[in-house]
Amino acid sequence: MTISMYTASIPVFKQILGGLHDVLAKAEAHATAKSIEPNALLQARLFPDMFNLVRQVQIAADFAKSVSARLANADVPAYEDNEQTFADLQARIAKTLAFIDGLAATQFDGSESREIVLRPGTPKEKKLSGQAYLLSYGFPQFFFHVTTTYDILRHNGVEIGKRDFMGSY
Repeated sequence: MTISMYTASIPVFKQILGGLHDVLAKAEAHATAKSIEPNALLQARLFPDMFNLVRQVQIAADFAKSVSARLANADVPAYEDNEQTFADLQARIAKTLAFIDGLAATQFDGSESREIVLRPGTPKEKKLSGQAYLLSYGFPQFFFHVTTTYDILRHNGVEIGKRDFMGSY
């Protein structure tokens, strides 16, 4: 039995982005309840050479939209990376979910063997099949940034657990 690339990707992105939405809502509520300046959480990072929470969310959304777009042979929408508040991050997640919801399953037909070129025309150019792109590059990148967002918040006292990370399934 085979699984379509649409089924392997879009429901996963939607589930985890939904969890990320809920985790951010809990973080904002935590900041309010504990009289913590929201920016303290939004600018938090696990280590000085790592991206802050805002950038982690931006990159997670970027991978969800760009992987989905490339597999669907659609244009990757450009986002400005100007989010500064929890509401801004929630809007970015909503915009990403709306984009991937607008992709039809048929757009993914044959994408498992479609050539995906990363960093075209540069010394770092890499060519992958759609399946390798999703499973070996796209998902690991996406999950890394969602997990790091979760870890930053958990490290800063937000009471979240595995169920929050996983979202509804």
